[in-house]
This record gives sequence, structure tokens and C-alpha cells, in this order.
Amino acid sequence: MVNSVSSLIDNAVRATAPVVDGITDEQRGAPTPCSEYDVRALLNHLFHVVTNFQKQAVGERADLASVGEYLDAGDWRSRFREEGERLAEAWRAPGSAEGISPGMGLPQRTLAYMVLGDLLVHGWDLARATGQAYTPDAATVEEVAPELEKIAPMGRNAGVYAEAVPVPSGATPFERMLGDTGRDVSWSPR
Repeated sequence: MVNSVSSLIDNAVRATAPVVDGITDEQRGAPTPCSEYDVRALLNHLFHVVTNFQKQAVGERADLASVGEYLDAGDWRSRFREEGERLAEAWRAPGSAEGISPGMGLPQRTLAYMVLGDLLVHGWDLARATGQAYTPDAATVEEVAPELEKIAPMGRNAGVYAEAVPVPSGATPFERMLGDTGRDVSWSPR
């Protein structure tokens, strides 16, 4: 990795947190480009990933299967940013991106790219669903996109990614990443 995992996560959280901040309570039932989730379900999924990958960073087993309700208690918008900061801090630990995950049996480095992919792609999903702008950090996309392209077939086999969607000629690296993960870059809620 050219950049440290924690700095990439910091960048991804900085791009996604303002989108989370901008989601109104009324928008939580809106559809998203991630067809199996409305905004509320996608926020819960993203919270779940962010909190569980904190455990993954330090070699603990995480429960990624049962997603809880993260939006019912307190200020969930601020809490998302706080959990994102905890995620970056967990991946800042020496050796966090080395070795094999005891829970998933994958290289820790792969897990880092998985959580980065979730932050970037779902940040875009939420922005599209709620009519907000989303601009991920270009250096983060440059580093993460080729890695997601490599793991996309595994994601499709696991049912995590939809089939790849073609992107227009001249698409940006981020748009190509969205297409690799099954997103139609022209998606809109209407």
C-alpha cells in the first residue's frame, strides 16, 4: 500500500460522513442504488461494517451476519463519524494489515480493502439516494479501485456484489469501481 490503511480509511470516512450528516429522518425509507436496501437499512449495514471491522483490524472475530439497529439511540449522525475515527485508529495499529484474519480466513490487507470499498461505494449509494454530492478522495480511489476489481469476483460469488455494470467510455476510476461492484452510475431515485 502506498498510503497507510488508516489514512485511506480517514479519507473515506471524511468523504462519507458529510453525506450521513445530510440524511434527513424523512429520507430513511428512500430507495438506494443498492437494491436490497433502503436508506435506513443501508445506514445500519454501513454502521455494522464499520464497527465490526474495528474488531477485524485487531484480529478479533466479528459478527458480520446479523445486522443490528444503529439508528434508534442518540445522535447516529455524529456516532457514524466517531465510529469511523475508531475504525481508522484500529487499523493504525502495527501489523493490522498483515497476516490472515482468524474470523474470515482472508488476508488482513484484503479486509482493509473490503471496508474501504464499503465506505466509498455506500457513501455514493447514500448520496445518490438522498440527492447529495459525493466526492471521494482521488488518491484513496486510485489505491482501492484496483484491489476491489481483484476481489469483485469473490464478492459476486458471495452475493455481496451484483454483476458488474458497464460504464460509459471515459468513466472515471471511481465510476469504474462502482460498475465493478454492480452499480449503474446513472442511477437516480426517480
